Formats: sequence, structure tokens, C-alpha cells
Amino acid sequence: MSANPLKKKELKRFKDILEEKRELILEKAKKTLHEDMTLDVDDLPDEMDLASSEYLQSFQFRLRGREKTLLKKIDHALAKIDAGTFGVCEECEDPISTKRLEARPETTLCIRCKEDQERNEKAYG
Repeated sequence: MSANPLKKKELKRFKDILEEKRELILEKAKKTLHEDMTLDVDDLPDEMDLASSEYLQSFQFRLRGREKTLLKKIDHALAKIDAGTFGVCEECEDPISTKRLEARPETTLCIRCKEDQERNEKAYG
């Protein structure tokens, strides 16, 4: 495996970014849970509003599923920082570019391996 190309200062910066992203997701999930998920039928004047609210509620639940996936990726990235493997591609073990990490600090693949993965997913559905 390649040595981690990132300096301690960079690792600290990425850890802070990841922890902040994690906190924002958790805050948003709590807000959604406490405020947005209440559906009071008495407040809705007609069936159209009810259908619209149910659709919105369903959409928010799906978003929470994506947030749950993102939280797992963030936790995995934070564990990789602690293990000293953050910034190293899990596929080819080459360093992941700092530019890519800045765009998606939770990534586990370098851009080349990610593009290969996406091509394979397209080809095989």
C-alpha cells in the first residue's frame, strides 16, 4: 500500500470538514424528524394537498436514506484518517488527488477508479 501522501495539517483539515458535514447531516435529520414529518390531516384543506404532503413526506424519507449512506461514508473516511489510510484509493492504492478530496472528502476511490466503476455500472446495469 502507498504511504499516505497527506501531511498532518491536511489530515486535520479534512477531519474537520468531515466532522462538520457529519454534524450538518445529523442536525438536518433531527430537524426533519421533529418538524417536517408531522402530517396533520386536519390542517389540509383537500385531497390534493394531502397527496402533495404525502409525496413530500415520502421524498424526505428517501433523502434520509441517502443521508444515512453519506453518514456511513463519512464515518468510514474518519476511520481511515485514524488508521492512516485516508487519501489512498481502496482499489488501486494510489494517492487520491487533493483536489478530489476537497470536492468529496468521503471518497474512497481515485478519479480513475471511480470512472472505471461508473463505466462498469453503466455497462452491466
